[in-house]
Amino acid sequence: MRLSKVFYLILLILFLITSCGDKRNLVNISVTDYEDRVYASWLGQIIGNIYGLPHENQYIEEPGPDEFPYGYQGWPLEYMEEVNGAFSDDDTDIEYMYLLAMEKHGPEPIYAQLAEAWKYHVRERVWLANRAALGAMHYGYSPPVTGMKDYNPHWFQIDSQLVNEIWAVTSPGMVNYAAKKSGWAARITDDSWGIEPTIHYGAMYAAAFFESDIHKLIDIGINALPKGSRFARTVEEMKSLYQKYPNKWKKARQEMAQKYYHDEPEDTKTIWNANLNGACAILALLYGEGDFQKTLDLSCAMGFDADNQAATMAGLLGIVLGTKGLPKDLLNPIDKWKEPFNDLYKNVSRYDMPDASLKDMAKRMAKQGEKIILQNGGEKITKNGDDYYLIDPQAEFIAPLEFPVASLPYIEIGKDVEHKFPVSGGKPPFKWHVLSGRLPEGLKFQNGKLTGKATEVGFFMIEIQVENNGNAISREFNLVVRGKNMAPYAKKILASTYHTDTARRDSMWLTVPRSLYAESIEVISDRKRLGNGSTFYSISNEPSKKVDYYGYEWDESQTIGLLGYHTGSVEENGGWFTSLNVEYRNGDGHWRSVEDLLIYPPLPKGEERFNRPHFVEYLLAFKPVETTAIRMIGDAGGVKHWYSKFTHFTSITELSVHGPLPDYETLEK
Repeated sequence: MRLSKVFYLILLILFLITSCGDKRNLVNISVTDYEDRVYASWLGQIIGNIYGLPHENQYIEEPGPDEFPYGYQGWPLEYMEEVNGAFSDDDTDIEYMYLLAMEKHGPEPIYAQLAEAWKYHVRERVWLANRAALGAMHYGYSPPVTGMKDYNPHWFQIDSQLVNEIWAVTSPGMVNYAAKKSGWAARITDDSWGIEPTIHYGAMYAAAFFESDIHKLIDIGINALPKGSRFARTVEEMKSLYQKYPNKWKKARQEMAQKYYHDEPEDTKTIWNANLNGACAILALLYGEGDFQKTLDLSCAMGFDADNQAATMAGLLGIVLGTKGLPKDLLNPIDKWKEPFNDLYKNVSRYDMPDASLKDMAKRMAKQGEKIILQNGGEKITKNGDDYYLIDPQAEFIAPLEFPVASLPYIEIGKDVEHKFPVSGGKPPFKWHVLSGRLPEGLKFQNGKLTGKATEVGFFMIEIQVENNGNAISREFNLVVRGKNMAPYAKKILASTYHTDTARRDSMWLTVPRSLYAESIEVISDRKRLGNGSTFYSISNEPSKKVDYYGYEWDESQTIGLLGYHTGSVEENGGWFTSLNVEYRNGDGHWRSVEDLLIYPPLPKGEERFNRPHFVEYLLAFKPVETTAIRMIGDAGGVKHWYSKFTHFTSITELSVHGPLPDYETLEK
């Protein structure tokens, strides 16, 4: 009797499950339609990028003229004819790089895999937050550390919103998934509200496969943003300006520029500000009223970093309109071409990325989209002879658990240590363990945090594991416990330049927040390694190549075997050493080089800009010396720049001085 009741109960449950059906409310799109919209979005981005290039950074105080349409102009048109197709630029080439990464590692590559792609393919034509992130990667840091404020002084710039559309194009209708994945990828280069336009765009792109009303798309983007989001408030204000001036886009642009450029706080007041350029894009979308050509021209006319919003908005409308809705004259600006842009994407900007067929690139993107659809609750079905995707619009992106590399804790004997090891992805709580090695005496590790006061000098190799929901990742760390810092007790700071030539500095093309600058060399011994007033530039009125040095002198002889050189921010035209040595003053008063110098990590060679990190430390260890004076010395870096005087200089926030480290040669291992 009991078995019969159990049997009938099971049947009832199965009946209820079957009768309820699938409650996920799947949406559908034909495979053909999806592939067409992916292709149209890619073509739209190409159009917007090339169309907008002549207007890039051209309209600041005033918008561009309203003599529409602008049409293809100047060198981009000539260059298309020269390469016989479309050409790569930073609005599209990183997405191509991400496509290659997806094909190599799967549709959900992790930060570490994307960082490897960055370091291999990106070697020139890289600026602002992208360049800062790349420099940090070459130093050894990994995303999302590379976008964090402490390491990337460009965290608020436009970079992330122009390179991440691919994550939403490959997750059609999956708004939550696209928004979160776009925000995750944005953290490679940006932080805080700097990533918010990227999230907004990601949501709009994903929704555009099923929604054509631009006002609804804009609101979908707002709903995807975090509560209290700066960009959500900005978008609402752009909507209000559109209602206030429905037929006067220049008036709306004037008020927008006043608030988000002229009245922007000095530290984030740049023509590449993410919030500012995002506001330009939303205004162009509103006043464009869904018309491709009109939106394209307005994206350029709004000014600032115009080609970026032109590319992104044109890509968005490409999804909405499909290939049939794209103006043919924009697809075939060269008469002899039979297909859009002669079906060629010519790579001219990234190392070792092959040229490609635009059609093929779009098909490859769509293939990645299919994988993401199927891996996130979707299906592929055939109905009446046509293939369709059934898509779960509630799909969520959960970032994979990663153990990123950041700065090691600064451990000085007898000083308080409180260092939190970063973790990315997964969902709390996390379990932490020291798998191997020995912590320095006086320190303890608990819940991912190292605390206490070290009582012994030396190297301590430990392996730490972080675990979450059955996934575990471990990483080795070589903790360095250094002796007492002698720098604050020196009687004199030694330097090739004691005060920054502020007039020459201010004549340069400066990109980092000015609050970082310190004008006097005195800051190198104040124990402050980050933040406002921390960075000294050795800029002088001498434009030619020069040798820079920083050091100290004491009344009594000191035993020294280690220097800690903390760099500050760097500029596009200089701020680094191209060579570095350590010298001490001997008993005869002459400067002599130390023996067995080891620099860790190795100093980047040459004059390349892309591998120069902001706010990192180089340890300079050597055979101990007894001396009353020591200095590090080397050639100051400097490269030509189209907006700056040719100036060689170095950047520094702190130079610490310590006693010898036992077995310091192990640093190389």
